[in-house]
Amino acid sequence: MTNRIPLRDWLQHIDDEYLSAFIRDGGASIKFAVTKDELKPALNEAVAERCRKLDYIFATLDAATLRAHMPQDLFFGLARQIDWRLLARRLILRLAGDKDYNVEGIDPGASGNVFAAVADRNAIEVPFFLQDIRREIQERVSKDRGMARDFRVAMSQLCRTENTRDRGEYDGQPVLDWLTGANTRVSSVRTFSIYTGINRTTARYFIESALHWIRLAGYAGTVVLLDNSRVTLARNPRDGKRYYTRAMTVDHYELLRQFIDDIDRLSGTLLVVVANSEFLDDSSQFRGYGIYDALRTRVMDDVRDRNLVNPIASLVRLS
Repeated sequence: MTNRIPLRDWLQHIDDEYLSAFIRDGGASIKFAVTKDELKPALNEAVAERCRKLDYIFATLDAATLRAHMPQDLFFGLARQIDWRLLARRLILRLAGDKDYNVEGIDPGASGNVFAAVADRNAIEVPFFLQDIRREIQERVSKDRGMARDFRVAMSQLCRTENTRDRGEYDGQPVLDWLTGANTRVSSVRTFSIYTGINRTTARYFIESALHWIRLAGYAGTVVLLDNSRVTLARNPRDGKRYYTRAMTVDHYELLRQFIDDIDRLSGTLLVVVANSEFLDDSSQFRGYGIYDALRTRVMDDVRDRNLVNPIASLVRLS
């Protein structure tokens, strides 16, 4: 019988070897966890709880509900689970703190205007603080080469438009719609000096930028669980969920291969691909990783002990 590791034991190693230090320090890793469907809820909840305690952004993506072979769908799926305005307010408070403003006790999740809150705490006029922090936004966000040009323009705009919060309006909604895929037309954000669409060609750069931005806003990093079990179905069950042709499955595996090869570009990130046993099928006749050798050779066990499990291997089998 193939060696398996209990979920609790594996999560402890993930805590000790990755979340507590390596990912928090800016590293990135991709793990493949092969498990049964009935174990997935426990896996999701356990990882989500760890992320809450350690101040990570946590997101789940499911190939049954989004096109897992299309990078823009992965980005939009992630973006819809992020509170972009909260990230902007956290960044504003971080910049203010770096400028020696007193920001102690100011809640970035509060409903009020964060600029007014800082100005009030420091007994200064809002326009003075706005002018000072806008220079910081220009230097620390608009010029940050760790993010794609249009992404950092968008983040700068979100930071600036937080000043409209106490007036019952929000000028940054078109940017939020563009980020989440609610409105993919570039014309809707052109007034913000954004000129690039989020599509199959550009999406990976936006994913990398979002992961960088999350850490810049003060989070420890990002943990994503991607359930790709759906891509291994050889026959369409016609149950209303997504079905992947062989070509689509290969595209999905190619996308995973790209993430593995460019892992150094994913700042502070743990991506866990949650797969079923069919994923491990070596036969080229089915939909396991055997149909795409470039991925298989990157995640397969080079050496496997008959009795011991390597808990930090690229691929583990959970029980």
